[in-house]
Amino acid sequence: MVGNAQSTMLKSSMSSNKILSLNECRKPSMKMLAAFGLDTSPLSAETCALAERELRETPEQVQKSLAELRQLLEEKNTMTYKDTDEYLTIFLRPTHFYAESAYNLMKRLATFKEKNEKIVANPLPREEKKLFTENNVVNVLVDRDQKNRRVLIINMGSAWDPKSLNSEQLFKVLYLIQIASLVEEETQVRGAVIIIDFHGLSTKQVMAMSPSFAMTLLLYIQEAMPLRMKEVHIVRQPFLFNMVWPMFKQFVGEKLKKRLFFHGNKMSSLHKHLDANMLPEDYGGKKPKLNYSSADWYPVLQDLQSYIADWNTYGLKK
Repeated sequence: MVGNAQSTMLKSSMSSNKILSLNECRKPSMKMLAAFGLDTSPLSAETCALAERELRETPEQVQKSLAELRQLLEEKNTMTYKDTDEYLTIFLRPTHFYAESAYNLMKRLATFKEKNEKIVANPLPREEKKLFTENNVVNVLVDRDQKNRRVLIINMGSAWDPKSLNSEQLFKVLYLIQIASLVEEETQVRGAVIIIDFHGLSTKQVMAMSPSFAMTLLLYIQEAMPLRMKEVHIVRQPFLFNMVWPMFKQFVGEKLKKRLFFHGNKMSSLHKHLDANMLPEDYGGKKPKLNYSSADWYPVLQDLQSYIADWNTYGLKK
């Protein structure tokens, strides 16, 4: 659960429009106050250095890019958006602080939202509670990996009952979790890793994975998601997976192909990318076996109700 101190820190983080200088940024990172909570502390010195090295994130470049992006948004005047440094930085980080690229990402996301209005027009945690509390399909590890990246687990095998959680609802869960992750500056810079677990895959799940679902999911990940997707790991996939993969493969671009890895039941293969010391026993790791699910993470989303409602207002002008 997110405590009062965590909520106060979260509100403080989201209300400030200030971009930290590198010296201010290099304060010791505060630890998360609970296992199921978001780390809204300032970037650590190590992460600041990484952002400068990989994303061109210096105080001078940040201010220059923010000014250029604002100018583009004002000139083109096609989108409704929140004009704060924090919000615009969410789009500048995955595009390495190139203002035009950030604008194009914002436009692609706005277009995606319009085309998929039925799913992502206005999803709110309180209205989607059952999707999180009555299913164990999507989970987030409480431990980050060895590179301090968030690790998302998607159980698309026997743990997934499409009658209880259809493919559109599954996408909605993933979408809400991704929005929540953007509260963490550490995750904005470090990015995220996905483990897709196909253990116990049967024809029931195969039938639920339509070409339209595959296209929507991969289009969002590759074209419209304002988060650095570092790696996708496919594990415990049975022979039946060969019926599913061609449907997804046709939508996978060259960039994602380089970040996509297939391991089967060979957890030693997974450990070449994700340190076993940071993984649960379920994946051959040294952490305890998973005993939590998205139900335990739901209060975090509930705490972000206003933030997500605000995010839902962004999009193409009508």
